[in-house]
This record gives sequence, structure tokens and C-alpha cells, in this order.
Amino acid sequence: MTDIVSKISIFLEMIKFSHTIFALPFALTGALLAAGGVPSIRQTLWIVLAMVGARTAAMAMNRLIDAEIDARNPRTAVRAIPAGLIGKGLTLFFIVAATALMMLAAQMLNPLCLKLSPIALFFLVLYSYCKRFTALAHVVLGICLAAAPIGAWVAIRGTVDMAALVLGGVVLFWVAGFDILYALQDLEFDRSAGLHSIPVLLGVKGSLLAARLFHLIMIALLFTLFMLMHLGTVFLIGIFVTIAMLLYEHWLLKDEDLKKLDAAFFNMNGYISVAIVLFTAADIFTR
Repeated sequence: MTDIVSKISIFLEMIKFSHTIFALPFALTGALLAAGGVPSIRQTLWIVLAMVGARTAAMAMNRLIDAEIDARNPRTAVRAIPAGLIGKGLTLFFIVAATALMMLAAQMLNPLCLKLSPIALFFLVLYSYCKRFTALAHVVLGICLAAAPIGAWVAIRGTVDMAALVLGGVVLFWVAGFDILYALQDLEFDRSAGLHSIPVLLGVKGSLLAARLFHLIMIALLFTLFMLMHLGTVFLIGIFVTIAMLLYEHWLLKDEDLKKLDAAFFNMNGYISVAIVLFTAADIFTR
């Protein structure tokens, strides 16, 4: 029993389960906006389980597919699979279980969710291979996480509407921007290994500019969502709070100084996702 608990703990650390906070608030934002209030407990439960299952499967697939690359990279050689802390077979079992959870949740929500779930799975698998042939892996990751608010919207309304796509675009460019920053850690290794990324393509200065551009597009899409859905003053305040946090995130990396990359990536992006769902909820409830 102790060994099982230990393996589960290692697996959860391997997939950075705590980082679910990046995507879960946007799924809840999509659900709140689609419902125009609080979704039912049943809908909320299955939305959360679908998102957790999808993210768990995606991260585990990425770790499994990249195991040999991770073993050659000094930064990632300590990850569970290359370090021998967990086997590939057990990881595959967790992937199958997480995928089954996602499919079950989609089925429990509505027929359109189930029909669209293979598309989400396609992009989840595609992302893990992208770095082998394209620098746009960051964008594909953004598409994967954009499925969270779009999927939540579909779960509530049973349709794919423009507002859902705009919110998905917010997540896409937010994620792609901060993933470019994250990839700066592996710039030299990726170059030597023949892997593709925006940092490899553009260098540090170009990558910082690309991340800023993506986050500008994210903000533009937040204003678009504000106007499209006729949201209120509280949501507008939330946009300006988000702008302030993004400015601080990029200020931390000014002059191409990457020493504060962890604070810029983990702390600020966690705060941003939580802030958006809180201001969305407050806007809906106060109106």
C-alpha cells in the first residue's frame, strides 16, 4: 500500500499536478460566462474532472514521449522516468486511466462534448512531438489549454459560440507567451539537440518580444470578450489588474535577465488565472 501511494505521489509530482491552477480557473471562467451565473454542481463536477483528466493525460504523455530527451538534458534528467523513479508501463497505465476519465466526463456532460473530445486528444498528443519539427510548439500548447474554457462552454450550452472561441484565444496567447519564456531555460540544450522552439529560432531578445506580442494579443481578446458579452465594470477592472500583472511579469525579465524566470513563470501566471476567474465571478454576481 505504501509503495502504491509513493508511486502516485511521484506521478503527481512528475506531471506537476499543482500547476492545474493555470488551466482550471479558465475552465471555470468559461462555465460561469456560459451559464451567466453558477452552473449546477453536477456540471461543475464533470467539467473539473474532464479538465483534470485531460491535463493529467497530456502531461504524462509528454513525460513519456520525451523521456529520452529529458535524460540528455541536465535540467530534466532528474524527472521521474529518466531518473528511474517510475516506469514507462505504469506511466502508460496512468495515461489510459486519465484519458478514460476525460472521455467519461465528456459523455456525462453532453453529446457534443463527447464528439469533440477526440480533437482535444489529437492536440494533446501532437504537442509532445512538436518540438521535433516546428517552433510553433508553444502555440499548440496554447491550443491544448484553450480547450479548457471552450470545453466548459460547450458543456454548459451544448454549442460552440464566438464568445467561447474568443475566451479560448485569450488562453491560447497567454499560454503560448509564457511557454516561450519557460522554454528559454532550455535554449542551449535545444540548439545542441536539434530541437525547435521560438527561443531557438529568435534567441533571447526575440523570444521576449514574441512573448510580449502574444500577451498584447491576449489583452486585446479580453477587451473583445468584454464588449462581445456586454460584461460590467468589475470585469473591466479585472482586465486592468491582469495587465498590471503581465507588465510585472515582463519587467522581471527586463534587460534579458532570466534569473527571475521562475517567479515570472510560476507565481505571476498562477495569479493571473485566478484573478480572471474571480473578477469574472464578481462581475456576474454583482450584476
